[in-house]
Amino acid sequence: MAGRAKHDSELLLRLYRTMVAIRTFEYRESEVYKSGVQPGFVHLYLGQEAIATGVCAALEDRDFITSTHRGHGHLIARGGDLNKTMAELYGKATGYCKGRGGSLHIADFDLGMLGANGIVGGGIPLATGAGLSAKKRGTDQVTACFFGDGATNIGTFHEALNLGAIWKLPVIYVCENNGYGVSMSIQRSSMVADDLSVRAKAYGMPGHLLDGNDVVAVYDTTMAAVNRARSGDGPTFMVCNTCRHSGHYEGEMETAPAYRSDGEIDECKKRDPVDAFRKYLTTQTGVAKAELENIDVEVSELVQQAIRFAEESPDPAPAIATEDLFA
Repeated sequence: MAGRAKHDSELLLRLYRTMVAIRTFEYRESEVYKSGVQPGFVHLYLGQEAIATGVCAALEDRDFITSTHRGHGHLIARGGDLNKTMAELYGKATGYCKGRGGSLHIADFDLGMLGANGIVGGGIPLATGAGLSAKKRGTDQVTACFFGDGATNIGTFHEALNLGAIWKLPVIYVCENNGYGVSMSIQRSSMVADDLSVRAKAYGMPGHLLDGNDVVAVYDTTMAAVNRARSGDGPTFMVCNTCRHSGHYEGEMETAPAYRSDGEIDECKKRDPVDAFRKYLTTQTGVAKAELENIDVEVSELVQQAIRFAEESPDPAPAIATEDLFA
């Protein structure tokens, strides 16, 4: 991270706080889920914190995002309420979706978070539609679309990028390349695995390959893409190479980790985005270690408070099962 353009300390500390919030929330969520008190499946964002943080920090309140099955990280980066997020994972009535969406479908339209999605690449056409809506309405709203490397091999990825480019839609397509589509290595499923960003050339849009563990690089690249989109010049394709620190879903590494080589996760953690940014802040920007430690403590208390809030919240009443089905 050394040698880059300087950013003000307020932005840097905001990035750090967001990354730590995601990391702490996901670690505690892993512990809670393993205790057996939550329903459904959980897919953690551990190891990918720099991407959601850097992208969302470059957006404005009026903008939109679409998410994936790892939606907690994106929602928290977008400014989501930790209490309501945790309550949703508990399936409680006080959750974002009143306990009905759970981990896979968490959403908050008030934040422009148009929803997590259990379908691989399911958010890509939705984001393109949001971009078309903004253009039709004459606003300069931008949509950031998160998806994994596995989604780059599905038809709607190519269809959406082609359409977005033709119509110059204000969309930023963000591929979080953690190397696997569930258990399928990108090296086995793509002939351009070493640089997925080259696919942007087919659609006449900029393609950027970057270190997805470098939050400042993600932020800077997103800012350029946002400015391009707001100016009416169309979409950008960003490929953020990263590594997830846990299984595809929580519990997988205890039952089916065979597709990852011995020591792979240990190597991933040597490039940990939170640790790297903490080191950068203390050695390159003059931020005091004690200031970061205070943030760590504050965030830990907020996450613990969110767990208490969720545990004390009521379950949804069966009588409301048919509410909110239609607009």
